[in-house]
Parts: sequence; structure tokens; C-alpha cells
Amino acid sequence: MTPPLYGRAHRGLVVAAVLLSIIGVAAGQAPRASSPEEPPAVRCGVDVLARDGFRPLVGRRVGLITNHTGVDQSGRATLDLLRAAPGVTLVALFSPEHGLLGTKDEKIGHGTDPNTGLRIWSLYGETKRPTAEMLEGIDTLVYDIQDIGTRFYTYIATLGYAMEEAAPRNIRVVVLDRPNPITGTRVFGPLSERTGEFTSYDHLPLVHGMTVGELAKMFNAERNLGVDLVVVHMEGWKRRMWWDETGLTWINPSPNMRSLTQATLYPAVGLVEACKVSVGRGTDTPFERLGAPWLDGRRLAARLNARDLPGVRFVPFTFTPQSSKHAGKLCGGVQVLLLDRERFDPLETGLAIAAELEALHPESFDYENVDKLLMHTGVLRAATQPADAADRIQKTWKADFEAFLVLRAKYLLYE
Repeated sequence: MTPPLYGRAHRGLVVAAVLLSIIGVAAGQAPRASSPEEPPAVRCGVDVLARDGFRPLVGRRVGLITNHTGVDQSGRATLDLLRAAPGVTLVALFSPEHGLLGTKDEKIGHGTDPNTGLRIWSLYGETKRPTAEMLEGIDTLVYDIQDIGTRFYTYIATLGYAMEEAAPRNIRVVVLDRPNPITGTRVFGPLSERTGEFTSYDHLPLVHGMTVGELAKMFNAERNLGVDLVVVHMEGWKRRMWWDETGLTWINPSPNMRSLTQATLYPAVGLVEACKVSVGRGTDTPFERLGAPWLDGRRLAARLNARDLPGVRFVPFTFTPQSSKHAGKLCGGVQVLLLDRERFDPLETGLAIAAELEALHPESFDYENVDKLLMHTGVLRAATQPADAADRIQKTWKADFEAFLVLRAKYLLYE
């Protein structure tokens, strides 16, 4: 029998969330905390849902897609709120990549919560989408997971797959909206050429500048899903807000996403993770460093700094990952210093890192795997060419990107 993934549903999840919050604050840019007398500036969808008496869920049999980030302003788990909500019957739980507690880095099996007896269906194991068996007896799916605003972060694909399976079964989907931590204004291409994939669910740019509620509306309309969709809006959130301006507590959405700084750098540094370099997994600052046993950090830092990339600098650095790629090996590399998050361009930075890695170590560079994350043929190849690279890069995707901005505007819920 598969061991339970989520023991002690109530206190366990809340305690874990609080601990993860503390770790996240310690590891990176500290959020601007509200005073004890002052509530957070932003109310998330779950807070609005509870305040309004759980109206979209009354009389419904609910399956909850969530993890440890699904909490209200007071740190109470969405799971506990739904179980206590009058007229709401919680039938089953669904966990995304990393599991309900957000601690796993491998595929996860199904389980049963020993406290509630609820079945826990893994959406990162044998299947990444809910099956007919999992959805039996459910007429509403509730989605409450914190995203980070990058196309290849997989939680939005979990949402899309759930919507696809809900539509033909006449299952309502209720999305409890949450902030995009790296703002709702920063959008960076190129658009993905492939769709329906776990790291590229739709034709989205690398950084999309949308909330999960806005994405759900766009998926439903543009992919003709026909879902009975309800998005519970946030209150108080403005598109220009970074996470540390919301008054909300940072909770690590996945084991190696421990701060706002890392979420900001992720679309750039994460692009080259598909190469043979460590991006700091197994260290205290993942996605703020990269390296390999064969890499000369001084040369790489000098070449990257010579590009004068906006908002970021690189310092030679050595480190030894305790897990993941190159575990236990001394790696030469660079520490990535985010100096100005407003000026930082993750696409330009990620492509620059890729180009310099290819120039220094062509034998270790993997075009195919990087392209799987970039999802746009030709952009990476152009970036690694010496002459007029920037112009060629822009021409390959600018028209599609501008068309996306027009399309995106139709689904924005906040100013």
C-alpha cells in the first residue's frame, strides 16, 4: 500500500507552510511585513471565497487541487476551510508536482489522508491529469496553488490538464486567484511553438505576466475547452506589485524556489539547467548560481559582465551541491547578483548565459534540451552566433509576441 503523502491534514499542513515561509524569508528577499494590527494589502481568492460564504461551492461535491501554498491570510489551509464550510462536501485531494507539502523532487504515488480518510490523487506520477476514476463523484474542482509567473513552471499545466478533463464531464472548475509574484506587467518572449506539454501548456512567452485566474480564462476561451469556469478574484492586488509589496508571506512553492529573488532569476537561469551545469539545486541559493566541475567561473563571469546586461552582475564562485546535478563535486561557476529587478531582462540574460556556455564549452552544450524549455526554434541558435545576434533574435519572434500582448489584454482581471 502506498504510504500517505499528507499525514495530519490540518495542523501538519499549516505548520509546514509556516516553516517553509520562515525558510523562504531567510533565504532571500524579505517581504515587507504588515503590522499585527494591519491585514495584508492583498486578499487572495481563498480569502474572498471564505468571506463570501463559499457561494460557488455550496451544495457541491468538491475535489481540491492544492499544495502547501493553498492557505488564507491567517495561514489556514484551504483544505481545512473547505472541510468546515457549510454546504460544501470535500470528496478528494489532488497534488501537483512536489506533492501536497511541496517537498518532493521525484514522481509521487497516490495516498490516503489518515486524519480525514480523503483520497489523495497524485497528478505527478503515473499520470499528470485526473482520470475518470479520480473524478468519480466530483462535480466541482477547486484549484488553489501559488504560481511564479514562468511558462515552464509546471503548476499551470496541471491547471490546464484538469480543465481539459473537467469539461467533457460537466465538472465546474473554480480557480482561487493568487498574485503573480514577479508582477503582472513584466512579459518576455518568445512564445512557445508547442502546446499541451507539461512545461509548455499553451502559446505563452517565457514570462507571461498573468495570474492563474487570468490564465484559466485564456485557456478556456482560446483552447475552446468549454469549462464551467469560476475565477474568484483577488482584492487589493495591482499588476505592478512585486510579491514583497503585497503584505503576504512568502511560502516556498517548490523545494528549490525559496525567495522572490530566485523566482525573478528562474526564467533566465532555469533555461540553462537543461545543459550539463548545476543551477544551485542542493545548495542554499538555487537559481542564484550556476556551475560545473569543468567550468572556469572567472572566464564566464568576465564574458557575461562584458555584455553589461541590465540589472544583473556575475561574480566568480565555487560551490559543492549536496544533491541533484554534480552532487558532491566542487563546481566552478558564477553567483548571479540581481541588482535591479525592474531593469532585469530574463530572456536576454538567459540567452547570454547560454551563448557564453556554448562559446566556452561547446562539447558540453545541449541545444536540444535548452530548446525544450525555450520552445522556439531558432532563437537559441541565433543567440549563440556572434554577428547581429540581438536583431536576429528579435525578428524571429517579435510579431507573435506583439500579437500575444493584444490577446492577453482580453483576459486581464486587474489594473
